[in-house]
Amino acid sequence: MLSITWLTACDEPLPPKDVGPRTRLIYVTSNDWHTAIVVPAPALVVTNALPEVADFPDAAFLKFGWGDRTYYPAKEKTFEMTFFALLTPTSAIMHITALQAPPKDDGSGLKVIPVKLTESGFQRFVKGLAAEFERPPDGRAKSVSLGLYPNSYFYHAHGEFHLFNTCNTWTARMLLLGGVALSSSGIITADDLMTRLRETLAIESGEY
Repeated sequence: MLSITWLTACDEPLPPKDVGPRTRLIYVTSNDWHTAIVVPAPALVVTNALPEVADFPDAAFLKFGWGDRTYYPAKEKTFEMTFFALLTPTSAIMHITALQAPPKDDGSGLKVIPVKLTESGFQRFVKGLAAEFERPPDGRAKSVSLGLYPNSYFYHAHGEFHLFNTCNTWTARMLLLGGVALSSSGIITADDLMTRLRETLAIESGEY
């Protein structure tokens, strides 16, 4: 039976509007099912907030994706796995992939939205991202398995994945921490996230 808390949409308070130039560029990617966030690796290294970046010494960019601890790493995903992941709250996992170039729409179906943050927004985003990892007392999360792509790993993460708390909801929450006026309420699918993000950025830029 679904918990009543699943059915209650929680609107996070929108962050105060950041002042100052938006000089920090990150990227949101979507393959129409899963969204992730790509961050320049050197910008993360200098913060000393994510010791896990040491696992990717040659990366120019790092892509972060959050998801179900059983479903996300599975090489072959069945309907039963999908159904169980969505309807049963399960522990989360973080996927990090090393990239040598920023993501771009390349005709493969990948959709990319660049997002500019202020310096203060970026620091809040990094702090929030770092807090997502389950870390041992020594302060560094160890990878629990190889990732889905070359130069990628999975790490245990905080939170529970379910229909109303998906990877796309997670992406929205991370952006909210970074100062993007984007509530995760009502976001379930990748299309939900990408559509609302485009609208939010258009409003912030004065296009609406």
